[in-house]
Amino acid sequence: MVNVLKSGFFTTVQDTGRFGYRDKGVPVSGIMDDLTVNQINGLLENDPKAAVLEITMTGPTLLFGEATHVVLGGAQMSATLNNTPIENHKIYAVSEGDILSYGKLEKGFRGYLAIKDGFKTDAVLGSKSMFFQVTPTNHISDGDVLAFDRDMSFEPKITAFKTEDLLDENVLEVFKGPEYGILVDKQLERIFSDGFLVSKENNRMAYQLQETVLGHGHTMLTSATLPGTVQLTPEGRLIILMKDGQTTGGYPRILQLSKKAIAILAQKKFSDTISFKLV
Repeated sequence: MVNVLKSGFFTTVQDTGRFGYRDKGVPVSGIMDDLTVNQINGLLENDPKAAVLEITMTGPTLLFGEATHVVLGGAQMSATLNNTPIENHKIYAVSEGDILSYGKLEKGFRGYLAIKDGFKTDAVLGSKSMFFQVTPTNHISDGDVLAFDRDMSFEPKITAFKTEDLLDENVLEVFKGPEYGILVDKQLERIFSDGFLVSKENNRMAYQLQETVLGHGHTMLTSATLPGTVQLTPEGRLIILMKDGQTTGGYPRILQLSKKAIAILAQKKFSDTISFKLV
């Protein structure tokens, strides 16, 4: 068991997501930066669907009640194990009574904590991912207790690895969306020639960008959307849907982020710069 001494700003349990319920309005949810989580779960030889902690901006303080192995990934957040600094993408053996804590955010925005065989919280509609309209809560709180399977015999084949650092990336590769054809030259020039700043309105549901492009008068029926769908409002604002984003929308879907682009954007915060590249 893990006792949550301090929960941090916004820490959630996430797995690969909740599928098969979008027709009922239930988002996929799940890990925002799944490229990172695939890597750290792989290092622990976990099932790819094993649940992890997703840690936003400020990390938790955790007291381990049993022995296990853990790996950190994603944002660099000055983590320590029993006050000794630890690194991302490296396996650490944890003993009963050990305390893992986080300090200052150094780079990125979302960190991840994978544990051997994953966290054993309750699944709702086939997923452990926290989402406030489906699960009892949308984040962990001070005093919570998280279950995991005691691990005494794991002998990792690989204990650490170096990986591509997406935290410094700011170019988002995109595909043409269903309504890409409504864009005029001035809109295309603005979208693909200049950068944009992430606005204060950013969370697991969607990222809005500060700058606008030329508006439009296009009307359409409410249609299906996906994580990574870029919508253009009549006023010219760009809204990028993320893992908890709505399943339908009435704004033109002009672009669609690649899987890698979603992971890159998940590590951006207010005033960070991004740009789009059509592939």
